[in-house]
Amino acid sequence: MTAKKEANAKLDFMAKAGWLYYMAGKSQDEIAHKLGVSRQTAQRLVARAVSNGLIKIRFDHAVGDCMELGARLSQRYGLQFVEIVPSETRDANGPGGLAQAAAAEIERRLSSPKPLVVAIGTGHTLKAAVEEMVPVEAPQHRIVSLTGNITREGSVWFYNVVFKMADLVTAKCFPMPVPVIASSRQERTTLHSQPGIGKTLALAARADVAFVGVGDVGAEAPLSIDGFISRDELVELQRAGAVGEIVGWTFDRHGNLIKGMTNDRVASAPIPCCSRTLVIGVAKGKRKVAALHGALTGKLINGLMTDEATAIALLNVSTA
Repeated sequence: MTAKKEANAKLDFMAKAGWLYYMAGKSQDEIAHKLGVSRQTAQRLVARAVSNGLIKIRFDHAVGDCMELGARLSQRYGLQFVEIVPSETRDANGPGGLAQAAAAEIERRLSSPKPLVVAIGTGHTLKAAVEEMVPVEAPQHRIVSLTGNITREGSVWFYNVVFKMADLVTAKCFPMPVPVIASSRQERTTLHSQPGIGKTLALAARADVAFVGVGDVGAEAPLSIDGFISRDELVELQRAGAVGEIVGWTFDRHGNLIKGMTNDRVASAPIPCCSRTLVIGVAKGKRKVAALHGALTGKLINGLMTDEATAIALLNVSTA
């Protein structure tokens, strides 16, 4: 590594420590655990981030704004959990700081001594979040995938995250060895009747906390781009009023699941019920606003992690 690259790497490390402390509100012990350093080193990293001016812009404008936006969103949608992160200026559509915040929140939940069932959905940001995580010893917990792991052609879905979590977290992990969307209702019924899959579905329904991606059903809908539904099926869903999807289940702007159509063939687990489970939607971006609003309005999710720009857009959505 050249001297310049080494210096940049050190600055990146300091910046991450400063962001976790001032933006994500993490303690020095939590920062030390996430970065794999001692508490004393974490303290020095945060101090150096300040002295090097690495956190000045975000600290000056973001913390108070994010907290205020979170409070307003919580009041409007009746949320049990909300975290807003500063919007990215360079890559508005990239996972960026939201992935880091989601990683820290997943790690925090896994640090609980009380045994938990943690359900995991899928998506670009969640995959990026898991890649940000550090190894965790959590044998008291069970981690279950909400979504099918298999594509139409039989390969493992690229954006599925439970296998990566199994590499990082010392806990029992339960994948969902089915396609996201089956070829027919009969195939889904047959798959779900298998004893192992039935037990996984039952475990998912008992989740204490779930982290899910929220996809849009626009022209670049993940379900279509990733080959789970055809373009014709996407158009039919749009005509039926679909605006978003969670683990394959499509819904309209009021959060009502679309009747029939592809929902008759979704092999993923049902979205956990918010009356029992804290279901945290992790998503951001202009394309996701309608989907997030529908999910929040219909109480498909009762927790939210997003960025400032998306939070502002959600607050500006008409309730009519």
